[in-house]
Amino acid sequence: MSDASGTPGEPDDAPRRARRTRSMRESLGSIVLGFELVIVFLGALVLFGLKSLPAAVALGGGAVLIVLMIIAIGLLRYPIGVIIGWAVQLIVIAAGLLVPAFYIVGAIFAAMWTYVMIVGGRIDHRDRLARQTHPGQSHPGMEKPE
Repeated sequence: MSDASGTPGEPDDAPRRARRTRSMRESLGSIVLGFELVIVFLGALVLFGLKSLPAAVALGGGAVLIVLMIIAIGLLRYPIGVIIGWAVQLIVIAAGLLVPAFYIVGAIFAAMWTYVMIVGGRIDHRDRLARQTHPGQSHPGMEKPE
């Protein structure tokens, strides 16, 4: 059967599971890590192309770092995800030992990561305070999923 929206196999009155509300810190952190993931992929190709490292080390190391970033994105709601994110920033900066341009790339992403962690944390703290002082009222950034 299908409901009014045409979704097969789902009755009209089936309750929808509410999505978990992501914190601002988690949302912004995942954006920074997502963009950095693309840069790390391209950076691994640069290390391979310049023969700065053996192919297995350059591409394997890049793959390990990309997997770490994906894990960090998935775990950003927990403190361990933030710690992994900081470790990723240090590793990208350390890649400057291989190709000096990575110092610049690493510094830019570390600055963005630092900004996101500080400002996102402030926004989340402000939202928690607003929820405590005015329970039941809707505040910007605290919309309920439909």
